[in-house]
Amino acid sequence: MRSNLTLPHRRRSFVDLYSGTRFSALAVFATLALTCGAASAQTTLKIGVIDMQKALLSTKDGEKAVAELKAKFSPKEQEFQKRQAELQAKQEQYRKTENTISDEAKATLARDIDTMTKNLQRDTDDARQDVDAEQQRVLNDLGQKMMQVLQKYASDKQLTMVFDVSGQPNNILFASNTIDITRDIIMLYDSAAPVTNVVPSRQASPTTSAPKPPAPRPTAPATAPKQ
Repeated sequence: MRSNLTLPHRRRSFVDLYSGTRFSALAVFATLALTCGAASAQTTLKIGVIDMQKALLSTKDGEKAVAELKAKFSPKEQEFQKRQAELQAKQEQYRKTENTISDEAKATLARDIDTMTKNLQRDTDDARQDVDAEQQRVLNDLGQKMMQVLQKYASDKQLTMVFDVSGQPNNILFASNTIDITRDIIMLYDSAAPVTNVVPSRQASPTTSAPKPPAPRPTAPATAPKQ
């Protein structure tokens, strides 16, 4: 979630999540224009655009989910930061003493660094996967409710189609503010029902950034340790 939704990588747009297919906006416009032209020159095309990710995160449900997940998983983030600092201190120790300690001590220190690096990298990768999975779960849960609101709104306003401008790649180069329905959908979503609990699973939060990969370990000494 990067409004604090981090959520870390760019996720599939909600066109992908709910229709299962990504359409090029330009291709859709071209096809629709041909179809409407053949049917009737008087056809009125009503278009709406929405930033679906912004809409989801700006609802009361979305804000609540972000706060709960961040509070739950911030201790894990702090743990990774501490382990990263410990690894960096060990690497600095190696750099400062590699020319003064014995080959055996140097080899032992290098092995310690290697073990710390591998363990931190493994746990970092696991956490990043958890972030991705949890973000998808939260967005799916909120998105299903949002789509119900969006579909009713589009029907009431007689919109021909609605484009999600948060999707990438984005072929919509310009859209008038008058057809941006993001704020309307947020208001309708919040007024449709009381804030619901979006309970996080045991995985990591979309708002909790995955820890950075550990710094590379120093090269092990070329001289083999004394036997």
